[in-house]
Parts: sequence; C-alpha cells; structure tokens
Amino acid sequence: MNPSLEYNTERNYLNIPEYGRHIQKLVEHCKTLETKEARNKMANAIIGVMGNLNPHLRDIADFQHKLWYQLFIIADFDLDVDSPYPVPTREDLAVRPPRMPYPQKQPKYRFYGNNIQSMINVALSWEKGEKREALAFIIANHMKKSFLNWNKDSVDDIVIFKHLFELSNGEINLAPKDEDLLDAKNLIHRTIPSPNATTHSKNYKKGSKGQSTKKARPTGGNTMIKRRSN
Repeated sequence: MNPSLEYNTERNYLNIPEYGRHIQKLVEHCKTLETKEARNKMANAIIGVMGNLNPHLRDIADFQHKLWYQLFIIADFDLDVDSPYPVPTREDLAVRPPRMPYPQKQPKYRFYGNNIQSMINVALSWEKGEKREALAFIIANHMKKSFLNWNKDSVDDIVIFKHLFELSNGEINLAPKDEDLLDAKNLIHRTIPSPNATTHSKNYKKGSKGQSTKKARPTGGNTMIKRRSN
C-alpha cells in the first residue's frame, strides 16, 4: 500500500468545512510558527484567502469581523495572534440566542386574524372624531374582505358591525351610522382572463368545429390528374 495515502477519517476534524482542507492546514501551520510577528503576517494572509471566497463582501467591516471570528473557530480557539476585533472564546460560540416569543393568541373570529385586533387597538388609542371613524370604516371593510375570503357566501354589513363591536369591547359601534361598506365585488378581486386568451379560445373552438366541414384544398398533383383525365 502507498504510505502517503490519507483518508478523511485519519485527518483532523474540519471545524468549518465550507473553507476546505487547505485553509485548515494553513491555520494549523500558522499555529506552529514561533514568532508572533510571523503568525500575525500569516493570519492576515489567511484572512485574505478566506475573503476571496466572497469577494463582494470582503471589504465590509462586519464581514471582516466574521472572517476573524471564523479564523479562531478553525484554529479551535488556540491561535495567538493580534486580532483587530475581540478574540472570541469557546463559551461565546456555545451561547444560544434568546428564544423569540411566539404570539399565542386565540382570536374569537379566527378568519379575521390577529392584525385586525391590532388595528382595532390602534383605533381605540385615537381620540374620538372623524379620523377615528374613518379608520373604523377602513377596518370594517378589511374585516368584510377577510370574511369573504374564508366564507364564500355573502355577508350583511350588520354582521361585520356586530363583530367589530365585540372585538372593540363595545367602544366602536358603526351600526347607527348611515353608511354602508363596500360591495363584495369591489373587495374580492377575481382573476379576469386576458382578451388575447379569450380570442384564442374562441378561435380554437371555431377551428375544432369547422374541421369536419371545411373542404380540403386540392394539391397540385390532383389538379394535374384531373386535367389529364379531362
């Protein structure tokens, strides 16, 4: 067997496989240099090679910080060089980001969604007047649109006013107002076929119907045969 043959199972573990084996070997060689000046020089060279893998990002300050952070990760946090950024530790890498809160709201009318309730809360924070009333009608129209998206049947405006009254804890009541919401056809936009597609479909139908009745055009050979026979 060839003694110089190497297997991946016998090599060192790649902390960041995206950079490949050669970057890992360069970092390992940098760790063996005796003087800090030589290590700093080679570390900056390695950062330049790592940046060439993403040339459109290597001149950004935050990306440079990321490259130095990754350099110490590849070195397994055992590299004595002067970094322009704070040197990370193994504990910093193990820290998990805080868990993001997920809204666990269960709205009474789920087809309206949580955004409607947020809009109602904003309307309640406004002073009573024309602007608040105009916002209330906008919310009501949006509620009617959401209602029609989930419930294909038509809905009366009084139902929307009742739901808005309940969701606002009785603060917004549009039922006494002498104003109607938008029609369903103006709220729901249905896909209308283009004129070209309609014309094409009509022509196709005409052609399909006319195939059995349309006479075939005689060819030149048949014409010559008819003339000879005459």
